[in-house]
Amino acid sequence: MWGDRVKSDLSRLDVAEFGRVGVLLGGRSGEREISLMSGNGVLEALLSKGVDAHAFDPGLRCPTELAKENFDRVFISLHGRYGEDGTIQGLLDLLSLPYTGSGVLASALSIDKIATKQIWLSNGLSTPEFEELTAASDWSAVVKKLGLPLIVKPAHEGSSLGLTKVKSAEELPAAYQLAAGLDKKVIAETCIVGDELTCPLVGQGETAEALPVIKIIPPQANYDFHNKYFSDETQYLCPTGLAPEVNAQVQALALAAYKALGCRTWGRADVMLDQKTGKPYLLEMNTSPGMTSHSLVPMAAKAAGVGYADLVLWLLMQTLQQKEGAKA
Repeated sequence: MWGDRVKSDLSRLDVAEFGRVGVLLGGRSGEREISLMSGNGVLEALLSKGVDAHAFDPGLRCPTELAKENFDRVFISLHGRYGEDGTIQGLLDLLSLPYTGSGVLASALSIDKIATKQIWLSNGLSTPEFEELTAASDWSAVVKKLGLPLIVKPAHEGSSLGLTKVKSAEELPAAYQLAAGLDKKVIAETCIVGDELTCPLVGQGETAEALPVIKIIPPQANYDFHNKYFSDETQYLCPTGLAPEVNAQVQALALAAYKALGCRTWGRADVMLDQKTGKPYLLEMNTSPGMTSHSLVPMAAKAAGVGYADLVLWLLMQTLQQKEGAKA
């Protein structure tokens, strides 16, 4: 079991091996507020374990100043663009600084919801039918293809920013404008009605594995920005209460999605379980998941027997295996 291996790995760890550690937090994306919450939690956890950890906010300082900090490795707690999209990963590769999370290519692919879906479909993995929208899109044709309701969202944003659930063709122009105000690429996809699930993943390549699945029950079935990070009304079930074979099916799908994108260290796949067919559908992959008090990876890790601080330490431990300047 992963939880047992984590405890075994940490029992042999000398935190002095980490050297001087930078925790990247804040940043410039629309998820800055959440990144600050995640990063401060990570920083506190590392300090509690005796790690020589220091905060670095690339939203307030030029990222190139990382070269002056003499960090030996970094924990990335940035969410969204300029932190989860391969850009900061490319800089860290140039600086030969090991870092948590996926490399340049996997990060860039995963944050682009259209590219992600194309890769999943090419691997035979189920994901809702979709179409890229433009100002010239034929709204009636979009509805005919995807059905109603449908979801419209920016292709490169997370945390439900700019997302609209569209119930009629007349609502599409406004939904498009909202998403286009945040991103040049906008995606519409069929809305899968059913249980909202998420499955964290850890590891790399053939050794990657899925953690326990979490079922999310938000107020009024609306898992928006507020209900994700600030509401105490959202319910999280882990175990999910679903049949064991359903959980196993979701884990297998999430793991295949993670491997198809070439992710490493950790990630989290969001999945919808169709209430009519019982079939799971992949929504998106997060390569720098949240680490706030409401976050889901720590919740799944706890269910697997690993507490928050140990999870953080184990994730950072994975950087010890990275070669300097590795591009994986």
